[in-house]
Amino acid sequence: MHQPPGAAGSMPRPQSRASVRQGTMHHPPGAGAIRRASFGGAGRRRTGARPHRSAYDRVMLHCPATLFVARHGDAAYAGPHVMSDDGGWLTPTGREQVLECADRLRPERIARVFGSPMTRAEESAELASVRLDVTHGILDGLHEIRVGDFVGRAWSDPEMHAIHDRWVAGDLSVRVPGGESGEEVVHRFRDALQTIADQHRGEQVLVFTHGAVMSLVIPRLAHNVRDDLAHKQFLPNAVPARLEIGDGGWRVPSWPGAADRGVV
Repeated sequence: MHQPPGAAGSMPRPQSRASVRQGTMHHPPGAGAIRRASFGGAGRRRTGARPHRSAYDRVMLHCPATLFVARHGDAAYAGPHVMSDDGGWLTPTGREQVLECADRLRPERIARVFGSPMTRAEESAELASVRLDVTHGILDGLHEIRVGDFVGRAWSDPEMHAIHDRWVAGDLSVRVPGGESGEEVVHRFRDALQTIADQHRGEQVLVFTHGAVMSLVIPRLAHNVRDDLAHKQFLPNAVPARLEIGDGGWRVPSWPGAADRGVV
């Protein structure tokens, strides 16, 4: 499901582990409950010798992973005015948004970039990884909410909106006809972010995903914000939320959504 231009970020199978597709290292020219959860895992060691490496590793195991989770860059679609699971593609504006996002995050020393397998997010992840000179990976669980039997219907269709409203209200058992239930959406997106956090304890990672799924799931799993934090909020393209996943659970220090449609 892609969001139409100006759509609110809040519009919307379980798996034990998200499937990671590896990207490549890029070098730019000139450069050589479904609710609260806690996770463990080891982060990647940075290069360079460290004294007492085993003690360092033990500390890293208990450091949270910091995930900068962003909606993909601005995208174009084959059928922009109707619901679909079209992957879309980045527009020139979207590419600039992604590059600006990467530049803003450069001081954070991003260790890796991830994206969903939908083309607009995959392109965002690859473009940002080139800019930051790090590897990128693609995770199946990060994809947008599937529209199921609503393919081809107008974005204003009241039935889809009613399902989303029930999810926000806490009834995650409701299913999109021919698609996912709210529980399944939360499970697979949570598992994808858990996989990233387990691999990158003590590190910072950039994740490109989609507005509806991140707006539904992240507030529901974080202990410091309301479940409906993102309801009727507009998410700008390529402006990340900051998410910390560690022994103390999930925490959202910042969220980019705003009630003003002008941020989109």
